[in-house]
Amino acid sequence: MAEDRTGQLVVVFISERTGDDPDGYAAAAEAMDRLAARQPGYRGIDSVSAGSLGITLSYWADEASAVAWRKHPEHAATREAGRGRWYKWYRLHVADINRSYSWTRE
Repeated sequence: MAEDRTGQLVVVFISERTGDDPDGYAAAAEAMDRLAARQPGYRGIDSVSAGSLGITLSYWADEASAVAWRKHPEHAATREAGRGRWYKWYRLHVADINRSYSWTRE
């Protein structure tokens, strides 16, 4: 069951991958998921991909936590690798979650 995310910050990462080095990309993505989960203020992640397009939502307790993640040295290095190798483009949006609910089929 999804948790209520009201009051959290969401970082929306939308990207198109180049298709270059898929094994390297997969390893980096897995490493970043594990690293992010250990950061103070981390609240979770949702991700979906279709072909070369991907959308990842990462949830944070507050702006300071999200900024600390952006500045983390390993994350910064992987981001630069992504710009040079794995991404054609990406967009990033940051927003406060004012309302959150879910529904599940029985």
